[in-house]
Amino acid sequence: MPAVADDRPIMGGQMRLTIFGSTGRTGRQVLAEGIRRGHRITAFTRRPDTIADPAALAAVVAGDGRDPDAVRTAVADADAVVAIIAAASRKGPHHVADVARTVTDTMSATGVRRLVVTSVYPIVATKPRLPIALLKLVFADAYADCAAMEDIVSTSSLDWTIARLNRLTDKPPHGTFYTSRALLDRPFAITRTDAAAALLDIVKDETLAKTAINIAGTR
Repeated sequence: MPAVADDRPIMGGQMRLTIFGSTGRTGRQVLAEGIRRGHRITAFTRRPDTIADPAALAAVVAGDGRDPDAVRTAVADADAVVAIIAAASRKGPHHVADVARTVTDTMSATGVRRLVVTSVYPIVATKPRLPIALLKLVFADAYADCAAMEDIVSTSSLDWTIARLNRLTDKPPHGTFYTSRALLDRPFAITRTDAAAALLDIVKDETLAKTAINIAGTR
């Protein structure tokens, strides 16, 4: 799909962001919040026809995240990348690690350093014990894919942050969220709108480079 022309200058605090997974339920919230904050956004998606307002974006790139040429087009002029990658279902297809490998390799080759990639908190969680054990059983394949993705990202040379999200909901936003490098004592669910705000805060925070952050909602 052709890029939408956008020659606006980048002002202080604003960034050129490429968003992978931009038409998923969380990705749509990241697009909306990023536009509200004034970022210049390139949306990468396999479903460009589902973007509600492409004119509000700097560009729309249609493609598969495992295609190096499409990924290169999407990240070429970016200050940073936010990748919201997830398996279609617990039964697959499981391609999160494959996409992460293509994105990190392409970013390294093009000199784009900052990457925030989403993962799932239950792959590291230990409590509540029974629910976590059941989740790890039911989603064993998908969680293994996410763990492989984390390994690919964390061993790359990029300024990466892994953002592990917990129990995403479509409820109205609380306007607050909790982040921690340690395991969460009270892993409350987080709305997708609040998660989007968290991801956009994190991508601008260089002190969070080369670390994994666990994110939850608040009551």
